[in-house]
Amino acid sequence: MRAWSELSPPAKKTFVASFLGWTLDAFDFFLLTFVVTRIAADFNRGIAEVTGAITLSLLCRPVGAFVFGWIADRYGRRTPLMIDIVFYSIVELLTAFSPNFTVFLVLRALYGVAMGGEWGIGAAMAMEVLPPRRRGLFSGVLQEGYMVGYLLAAVAYFLVFHFADALGLARWNWRILFGVGVLPALLIFYIRAYVPESPAWLTHRGQRVAPPQILRSLTRHWPLVVYAILFMAALNFMSHGTQDLYATFLQKQHGFSTATVFTLSVVAACGAILGGIAFGAISQRWGRRACILIAVVLGAATVPLWAFGQTMALLGVGAFAIQFMVQGAWGVIPAHLNELSPAEARGTFPGFTYQLGNAISAGAAQMEAAFALKFPLPGGGANYAKAMAIIALIALASVFMLTALGYLVQPERRHRDFLEPS
Repeated sequence: MRAWSELSPPAKKTFVASFLGWTLDAFDFFLLTFVVTRIAADFNRGIAEVTGAITLSLLCRPVGAFVFGWIADRYGRRTPLMIDIVFYSIVELLTAFSPNFTVFLVLRALYGVAMGGEWGIGAAMAMEVLPPRRRGLFSGVLQEGYMVGYLLAAVAYFLVFHFADALGLARWNWRILFGVGVLPALLIFYIRAYVPESPAWLTHRGQRVAPPQILRSLTRHWPLVVYAILFMAALNFMSHGTQDLYATFLQKQHGFSTATVFTLSVVAACGAILGGIAFGAISQRWGRRACILIAVVLGAATVPLWAFGQTMALLGVGAFAIQFMVQGAWGVIPAHLNELSPAEARGTFPGFTYQLGNAISAGAAQMEAAFALKFPLPGGGANYAKAMAIIALIALASVFMLTALGYLVQPERRHRDFLEPS
């Protein structure tokens, strides 16, 4: 609260808008992860085929990151953010009316473009208004908008399915859920009325850049760009590998009810939110990379309990613990990527490298679903627990190695002033 009181009124409004934009974007994304089995049944498809829609969304995110990032570097952060929010909200609504699986996939691809644009703009806009000494704390808060979105998706899933079943609308429950996804569009009224343009962008607006100039800037810093893409690929694989198939694992392998899946999802989300904020704040003192290394080592230690707990209580402890560590590592990222970014490409670099990394790791959920089939359970069915555990450990080890490598690529710049040139 003391840190919040230090922010100016415009900075507070900007941060709230950035946080809500990312939260509601994640809310729309995670709705699909709760209804994979329902959509598979409705369109007569396999689980792995439906998780392919998650893969497709992630593959398309770099397109949105580059396009919206360039627009944000050239024309300012505020207007592109509003356009992006409307875009992903409308696509989410249209998904509810998908007449067949092909249209559903096309709409998830378009959603991926929109989702790819939001994070880079919102993160740049937020980090550019924060005092450097508070950047770590608010980086953690901002990034955990992702898990707040997950939490909201879990609540929406529980409420919609509960009332749809009670009203005899069970056949339409997943479509009703996607219809709720249009609500984030209301955020643009807040942004339009209260959020000013980024002062850092206004300071450098005379240096407006065209796409070729952005590409030249990225090419000039190619070792950093390549490293950032690989680093973000490992982080995204770790995140999606421990989240996207979790509800399906609870439903299919444990046979849990909607209420139980909701409860465990809330527990996991709470762990993630607390972890992101805690590690983000500590990173201001200990360093960004040191906090990531600590988080992934402790995260690896929680994998057995998270995947193989035999009771609801043990699974809950495991879910809380692993998401505390996974999202603890992620809490550092908005500040870290913006601090590493060339000043002239701050609207593009963080989001573009993040989403290209996402594209590389796009098949995490689909890979887990297919990999689980390799380990049939004695009573029949796929062993999601074993597949998730193996993939999570590989991802955590990859994040550790690439984080350590980062010390050789470029020093941390956690006290950097964004009003100054690179």
